[in-house]
Amino acid sequence: MLICKICVRVKIPISKHHNVKKIVAILFVIAVISSSPAYGHKLITHDDTHRSLDDALEIPDHKISWAIYENLGPNEEKFYSFDAKSGDSFYASIVIPKIAGLEEYSPTLVLINGNYVEKDAPLLKSQAVMERVVYDEAFPGREFYEPFGQVTYWERQEVKTTLTMEGKYFVVVLDEKNQTGKYSLAIGTIEDFSGADLFTILPTAWLETKLFVGDYASVAIFILILIAILAIPTIIVIRRKLTRTKTSISKSG
Repeated sequence: MLICKICVRVKIPISKHHNVKKIVAILFVIAVISSSPAYGHKLITHDDTHRSLDDALEIPDHKISWAIYENLGPNEEKFYSFDAKSGDSFYASIVIPKIAGLEEYSPTLVLINGNYVEKDAPLLKSQAVMERVVYDEAFPGREFYEPFGQVTYWERQEVKTTLTMEGKYFVVVLDEKNQTGKYSLAIGTIEDFSGADLFTILPTAWLETKLFVGDYASVAIFILILIAILAIPTIIVIRRKLTRTKTSISKSG
């Protein structure tokens, strides 16, 4: 480990003890991102246009573990599609970030067999529906802590099944309770991260997770720390130039 003797002063407002913990946690995340393999869901970003069957958000490989962060308004629907072979296992679940006001938020999760979709027919009331799962347990639900994003979630419903036909399938998440909220849709179970993901996908996923749950303080602290780290090489160069200049002046004098 290289130890730099230059002190970089970054003014970070710390008014409460928990902010110190946040800084320590963020520094830990930076260390993990840069030096360790990561495990969990790959984040799929989107432009929020997947609001119909034709515009469904494509899942690249339904066996790989993916996560999609969503905001859902009253009576809205979000559509996702994937291709599968006969005999493939399929997993999907919904979790809700532990945020005040979402204690009883629970959108419906629907799995649809695209082979049975009929044009102009009521999709969610047709034989194409394989699973229609609602959350029927006590609120606010079981909690679990996701250490990479440092976020606690409430567990909701899940789908585990075997697909019996080859073709296209759809997942639909919809509001049937006239509610507004946030959810994370998880697809697949196989964790698949390469070394390159440590410097591309994972840092982006961490930032998007913080924005998703509204933890803007952590984002601001992270950016300030990153600026400080990037500033160190510049300060080193400037100090070396100043030292050379002083040495040159003293020699000429």
